[in-house]
Amino acid sequence: MGFLRSLNPQLPRSVQTLQVGGLANAFGNGIVIPFTFIYLHNVRGIGLGMIGLILATNAAVSLVAGPVTGTLVDRVGGKRLLAASLLFLTAGYGGYAFVHHPWQGFVTAAVAGIGNGAFWPAQSTLIAGLTPESKRTPAFAMQRVVMNLGIGLGALTGGLVASTSQPGSFELLFLVDAATFLVYLAVLWILVPDVPPAPRGDTRAPSRGYADVLRNRPFRAVLLVNTLFIFAGFAGFDLVAVYAKNLAGVDERAIGLVFLVNTLVIVVAQLPIAKLVEGRRRMATLGLMGFVWAGAWLLVPVAGIWLRGTAAATLLAVAVGVFGIGECLHGAVQAPLVTDLAEPDLIGRYMALSALSWQVGFMLGPAVGGFAIALSPHGTWIGAAAICGATGLLALALEPLLPHHARHTPQATPA
Repeated sequence: MGFLRSLNPQLPRSVQTLQVGGLANAFGNGIVIPFTFIYLHNVRGIGLGMIGLILATNAAVSLVAGPVTGTLVDRVGGKRLLAASLLFLTAGYGGYAFVHHPWQGFVTAAVAGIGNGAFWPAQSTLIAGLTPESKRTPAFAMQRVVMNLGIGLGALTGGLVASTSQPGSFELLFLVDAATFLVYLAVLWILVPDVPPAPRGDTRAPSRGYADVLRNRPFRAVLLVNTLFIFAGFAGFDLVAVYAKNLAGVDERAIGLVFLVNTLVIVVAQLPIAKLVEGRRRMATLGLMGFVWAGAWLLVPVAGIWLRGTAAATLLAVAVGVFGIGECLHGAVQAPLVTDLAEPDLIGRYMALSALSWQVGFMLGPAVGGFAIALSPHGTWIGAAAICGATGLLALALEPLLPHHARHTPQATPA
């Protein structure tokens, strides 16, 4: 019972409120994420390689928007930038409902990319500013729980609504997604306080920027590891649904259930895993995560080669469930580690570059994965597994670069 009580993160009310808005936002994302490839390919008739480039455009634009946002967050705070990002996301993802040709997909992806580039550094900085230092690990873990709960429930809902025989069903999903961004915006603007930027210190000193952040060698190592993990790990989620649909004979409803399994694993396991890794080596946790993800992706081609329909969906559910355990390990380490490595007056820039590592991975993952799965649909997963395992080993090798205070996940203190 003591362990169960210890799982209560006891977060500030403002953080809890922010995460309620995030739940609505994640629900909308979950409605469309598993079905975007299917929608653009099976409904709009766009080639898989071209779809990969469209989705990569989102991340490519984020590469530019993220660093700009990081600078602005350090100057004006996270709340205003998060609100602006939600407006761009509303227009971008709502615009997918009206895509009929590739050029339209590139335009909507670019608008959404501006929103995505601004969203993560602004939200992460706001959470870090609203949360006491000893509570940041459970705060970011709870963010991962809320995000995945919303995505899972959204995927289940989207699977019940989406049908390739009814193109309007996909259009509805994207419009609902756009509405959830507006819900989050309302919660943010009315109920969540802003956090003033950290003072610069000596105002006579030369202004500092990204060059100062990039001189932080341990932070550069963390960025490299995270980029590789996102490229071979999270980006694969864009491909699971279209692989299941076209190679394993799994219908949309079953795909929604497959993604729900991933959500349930994270909702149940994230806080216990965050508690269990307290006091443990962070890079060893990331190394273990790489091996877990490698095992998950190796199960996917088994479903596509030897199984069909319900049997394939069951094995894919096991794969994404195992992948979810790895996500929990990642959620307990990545964002708190970046926060511990950051200098307070540059935290917006640190969060922007951390988000940049995600965006690079999500840009390269679909771009490479779309062509790879068209060329070798089963071999793609073996390659992804190999990269995940190799990156796990790299994480272990880079541990000595971290300063001693950042090597272990801190023990949470009572509120």
